[in-house]
Amino acid sequence: MTASKKLEIFNDPIYGFITIPSPLIFELISHPYFQRLRRISQMGLSYLVYPGAHHTRFHHALGAMYLMQKAVQVLRFKGVEITEEEEEGLLAAILLHDIGHGPFSHAMEHSIVKDVHHEDISLLFMEELNTKFNGSLTTAIAIFKKEHAKTFLNQLVSSQLDMDRMDYLKRDSFYTGVSEGNINSQRLITMLNVVEKELVVEEKGIYSVEKFLMARRFMYWQVYLHKTGLVAEQLLIRTLKRAREVLAMNLELPCSDNLMFFLKNKIAKKDFDATILNRFSLLDDTDILAALKAWRDHSDYVLSNLCAMLLDRRLLNIKLKNKPIASQKVQERLDSLRKAKQLSKEEAAYFVFEGSVALKAYEADKQNINILKSNGKLTDVAKASDHLNLKALSKTMTKYYMCYPKDSV
Repeated sequence: MTASKKLEIFNDPIYGFITIPSPLIFELISHPYFQRLRRISQMGLSYLVYPGAHHTRFHHALGAMYLMQKAVQVLRFKGVEITEEEEEGLLAAILLHDIGHGPFSHAMEHSIVKDVHHEDISLLFMEELNTKFNGSLTTAIAIFKKEHAKTFLNQLVSSQLDMDRMDYLKRDSFYTGVSEGNINSQRLITMLNVVEKELVVEEKGIYSVEKFLMARRFMYWQVYLHKTGLVAEQLLIRTLKRAREVLAMNLELPCSDNLMFFLKNKIAKKDFDATILNRFSLLDDTDILAALKAWRDHSDYVLSNLCAMLLDRRLLNIKLKNKPIASQKVQERLDSLRKAKQLSKEEAAYFVFEGSVALKAYEADKQNINILKSNGKLTDVAKASDHLNLKALSKTMTKYYMCYPKDSV
C-alpha cells in the first residue's frame, strides 16, 4: 500500500493540520466504508437546535486519530513502551471506532436494525476490513475488543478518559457554540501516564480532569439531551416505525432500495453476513432525508405529519420534569387528540407519548479515572478532588418528559 502524495494531511478547524501517519491508515480512510462517514452527521438532529452542528462522523474520527497520535508521543516521551505495531493498531482502532454508526448516528441506533449497537457493527466492519487488508487490523481489533495485554492501549480507545470523548466534547462544543464543553484536550493528554499497564493522570492534571467531567455533564444536558433534540429524535424513530406499519398494510412507500431492505426485514446481530453488512454500508443520512421528503405527502395521516414536522421543524411540545409524568395527564392529551382528529389510540400515540433520559457523568463503579499522586499512590479522581460536585456526578440523574402537539396535528 502506498499513500498518495496528493493527500497526506487534512486541515481541521479544531487542531489544524492532521497528518496521515502510514499507508495502512491512508488506505482505511480511502475505503468506501470510511468515506461513508462523510454522510453521517455526528450529532444527529441537533442542528435543529444548534444550526452549526452539521459536522460528520468523518470529522470526529480524524480528530480522535490526531489526539491518539499525540497521546502516543507523550507516553513514549515518559518511557512507556509502545511498539510500531501497537501504535498502528491504536490509530486504526480509534479511526474505525464509529464506523458502524447508521444514519443520523445515535438518533437511529435501534431503528434501522433491532437491538444491535453501533460498536457491534463497527467490529463487523473492522473484521471485514481485516480480511481485505490481509490481517493488518488484528492488533487494532484486539485493542477495540479490550483484549490486548496492555490495558492502557484499550483504555486510550475506550474508557472514561479516551481519545473519543476528548475529541467529541471539544468538536461538538466548537460546532454548537456551547463554550462550556470546550475542554483542553492537549493539556489532558500531556498529563497522561501508565502505571502497571493502566492509564492514569498525573496529579497536576486533576483540575483538567475535573473540567473534563463537568464539561461532559454540561454538554449532555445542554446539547445531547436538549429537549428539542429529544423530541426530534423521537419523531424520527417513530417515522421509521410507522413506515414499517405502512408497508405491512401493503401501501406504496417510495424510498431507496437499501432503506427498503431494512424496513421490510428485521435484522438482528446474528443476521449480519457480508451481504447485509455491505447493504448497511450504503445507508446514510441522505437515504432518510430523501424518504422524509417523499413521505410527507403520503396518504397515511400519521406518516405524512411526522415527516412534515421534521422537515419544517414544526415539532411537538415537550415538557421536561425531574419527576415521572402523571399518567392521567398523558391520557388527557391522548383523548383530546383522538377526539379532535378522529384517530385510533395507536395513531394518537405517535403524537402524544412520555419517556425518560438518564445520565451518569462519571462511572466511578466501572472503570474509574485514577490520579497518580506525587508519592506514587493512585487515588480515584472523585476522592482526590476538592470539587464537591464530582461525587454528585457519580450518581445517575434521570429526567422525565412528555411530548404532545402544540395546537392540532
